[in-house]
Amino acid sequence: MTLTAAAEDGLTADGRPLTGGIALTADSGPFEDSRIAAGARRLVVLRREGLWAVRDFDPASAARHAFRSVEATPYDDRWALPGRFRPYGTGRTVRVENADGRERGLGLGGEIAFTADGVEHTLQVAVEPDGSLWAVFADATSGRDSYRFRFLRPAAPTADGRVTVDFNRTLLPPCAFADHFICPFPPPGNTLPIAVPAGERTVRTD
Repeated sequence: MTLTAAAEDGLTADGRPLTGGIALTADSGPFEDSRIAAGARRLVVLRREGLWAVRDFDPASAARHAFRSVEATPYDDRWALPGRFRPYGTGRTVRVENADGRERGLGLGGEIAFTADGVEHTLQVAVEPDGSLWAVFADATSGRDSYRFRFLRPAAPTADGRVTVDFNRTLLPPCAFADHFICPFPPPGNTLPIAVPAGERTVRTD
């Protein structure tokens, strides 16, 4: 993707005024090759499902000024649970709805098993390139005392599959902050029947 700008456009690339043409890549590439600034606004090039788009981070937006805080619980050792990673023999892809209303494939590489209050539960997870894990999950608080779903990113399991399932590190998905983020909903089986009152819970606004 090539962007052409003149001095009067007021754009900067990597902190330097942009004049002439510049080749931009999607946000999955080098950081500086996908980001342009227009004053205080940051424009990020992205490519999703074969389509190009620009995400506009505007500090003057109404949503930005309405934001007050992220509600999160104090750290509780009871929610840092020992678990075990069970890889699938081959990767799986399931179709899940996304925050923008479209259904997309979600790649899964295995599941993590853990015990809470004497009962074993499992969450299906994706395996990231660095070996860490990523779960999209809901629980009995979702949509009521917490956002409708959340993310959990455990570190890479040990060679024998041990992993810490630390719900204190639960994160709100980007779409909890702005509607233009595309976030997958939990896959079938990733809605826990228990309440998980730990980690980031919801966004507080005016």
